[in-house]
Amino acid sequence: MINEKEIRTARHCISYAMASGAEAVRVSLSKSVMDGYTLLNGELDKVTHSADRSIYLYIFADGRYGTFSTNRLEEKELEEFISKAVIMTRMLGEDPCRRLPEPERTERNAVTGRELDLYDETYESSDADKRLAKALGMSIFSKAETDERYSIISEECEYSESVDDNYLADSQGFEGRHTETMFYCFAEMTVKDCEGNKYSGFWWDASQKADGLSLSDCSAKALEKAAGQIGPRKRRSGTYRMVVENQVASRLIAPIVSALNAASIQQKVSFLDGSLGKRIFPEGMTLMDLARTPGKNGSRLFDTEGVATKDTAIIEKGEVKEYFVSTYMSEKMGIAPTIEDISRPCLMPYLKGEDLTAEEKEVSLPDILRKCSNGILVTGFNGGNCNPVTGDYSFGIEGFAFSKGKITHPVREMLITGNLIDLWKSMIAAGNDYRPSARWQIGTLAFENVSFSA
Repeated sequence: MINEKEIRTARHCISYAMASGAEAVRVSLSKSVMDGYTLLNGELDKVTHSADRSIYLYIFADGRYGTFSTNRLEEKELEEFISKAVIMTRMLGEDPCRRLPEPERTERNAVTGRELDLYDETYESSDADKRLAKALGMSIFSKAETDERYSIISEECEYSESVDDNYLADSQGFEGRHTETMFYCFAEMTVKDCEGNKYSGFWWDASQKADGLSLSDCSAKALEKAAGQIGPRKRRSGTYRMVVENQVASRLIAPIVSALNAASIQQKVSFLDGSLGKRIFPEGMTLMDLARTPGKNGSRLFDTEGVATKDTAIIEKGEVKEYFVSTYMSEKMGIAPTIEDISRPCLMPYLKGEDLTAEEKEVSLPDILRKCSNGILVTGFNGGNCNPVTGDYSFGIEGFAFSKGKITHPVREMLITGNLIDLWKSMIAAGNDYRPSARWQIGTLAFENVSFSA
């Protein structure tokens, strides 16, 4: 963990840089430790230990801006490093839009780094034996029940624990700290069917707290995913209702979030340029940034500039309410600053034709399959892209056909194409079956008239 001496060193960096001629300074000090254990077919295969410590300096001098980093924290070495950094900054081209954010926009209550309950104190009592025991407990390679449809070829399990501690300060008086632990497990199973075809499936889980992690069924779920792909059938090209599993649904939200970034808009590589204040998406679509939810992955009190986060609507009932505008892009574009990027996106639940709130009803995959009746359930994306300028997309997919609300058989090697805005306008449903472990809180999605190519 970052100690008081290191914090004093970070503060000294600011005062020394200012004395060396900088007009403004930001310093970021971070420390992290990760311990990981990988099993192959139930036996220990690899042990990983990594530790990192770094300090970044963001120097504003004579209308110029430079970033510099080092992992050496000895005071005399830092002073020499900072003196050279200020000189080098003055040699760069002018960039008058670079400045620190206004002090009133910065967070004032991130004192200990643990305000959001993202740190598990039991991490401190963990050791190599306990971590290895947890990893070994994940394996089902020698315990899985036999199945006439397939044989298990291989199992890979990974278990890791990590801690990240970050301290941020600037020459205007801002100081903030963010500390969190992470417990993570991953399993991948490969099986072979009676005809010799191989299929792989994976599952993962993560939590800031050790007791929030589901270790026991990680490999079992990966095996279920792999076995579920056996016996795929060809499906004709055409337009179908598409349901997208919560595991992969964020793939359809990520291009929207990227397009709302002011840097993309300024560079003319955003299909949502000029969309602020307009109803671009269907009325049933509301995307929130729940940045300050205690104990949840992705929560934070401030961004990398120290600007305070807030729980806010990014898209509300289809209307674009906010761009992500850093201090730099605000100056460059002449628009009001907000936050540099989304912290914890959450898509509110929706069922077409129903007045629905999260408190009234749970909307999960089985509910959505029943509502859609027939179509294709997408459980994975295999390559493809979305054009950031036009919003046109082309994604390879895998998943299952379903009929009368029930899954019938696997499908593979299909392609979906179209335009992202048009796709969202055809939304039938958005579930609230969010994965607790995920930063992106996007539930199961459903759309009408999606173009599939076999």
